[in-house]
Amino acid sequence: MKKTKSLKSMKRAKAVHGAFCYALLIIMALAILIPMLWMVTTAFRTEAQTYAPRPEWIPNPFTLDAFRMFFGIYNFGRMTLNSFITCGFAMLICVAIASLAGYGITRFTFRGRKQLMEFLLMTQMFPSVMMVVPFFAILSRVNLINNLFGLVLVYAATNVAFSTWMLVSYFQTIPIELDEAARIDGASHFRTFRSVIFPLVLPGVAAVALFVFFNGWNEYMYSSVLISSDRFKTLTVGIVSLNTQNQVKWNDLMAASTMSTLPLAILFICFQKYFIAGMTSGSVKS
Repeated sequence: MKKTKSLKSMKRAKAVHGAFCYALLIIMALAILIPMLWMVTTAFRTEAQTYAPRPEWIPNPFTLDAFRMFFGIYNFGRMTLNSFITCGFAMLICVAIASLAGYGITRFTFRGRKQLMEFLLMTQMFPSVMMVVPFFAILSRVNLINNLFGLVLVYAATNVAFSTWMLVSYFQTIPIELDEAARIDGASHFRTFRSVIFPLVLPGVAAVALFVFFNGWNEYMYSSVLISSDRFKTLTVGIVSLNTQNQVKWNDLMAASTMSTLPLAILFICFQKYFIAGMTSGSVKS
């Protein structure tokens, strides 16, 4: 009898705990989704509707004027292309360097390996604002101010350390016996990396690629300081420029924010399986 009561109490406690967890998750999801939905609905309003004393969720009338301004007067199409170029090339550079570094650190024994990992970790301890002046001084010496290639180098440099740490933990889950078998078959170290090991760490590589791309896409500080020409401005700089001292055009600002969020949402939806697998698999050592 006592055993039956204890089982019922355990089931009741488990049900209460599950209900509490689900309620907490729903509240957290609503805290994220409601502002995003408000952003999207504001993008389809007129300027007068954004200042209405009692705004409505569904705009009436429904207008696309803010999106026409996005591609027309504000020239955000060019800024979006600049963001894609800088983030894409920075992603490729980080993936290439972090993959080779991660393979070398986990497969070869050399003096200073531990110190190298500690150095990479230390670089993440400094706030980004401390690096603005050094980056500006270095890029100005090599004439890369107001240049997308200079911004690519900055994005790659600020993300390569964490990317290497992520891939090192992932490479450590790959058995060293695979390398030994490939070496017995006559494969070189690079051939082993390219044909045997790299395909096995693709989920981790996808996670690193998305991480670097998302960081670069949402970055504002470096792009605002290192780029002053309208021709090379990125999307985040263009969005912030809509917040002027005299007026904030909320419908145009929300339309630009919606268009900025859309590529990231599409990428995450398409590659979320690889992103989640890459973020979790490397954290558990087999």
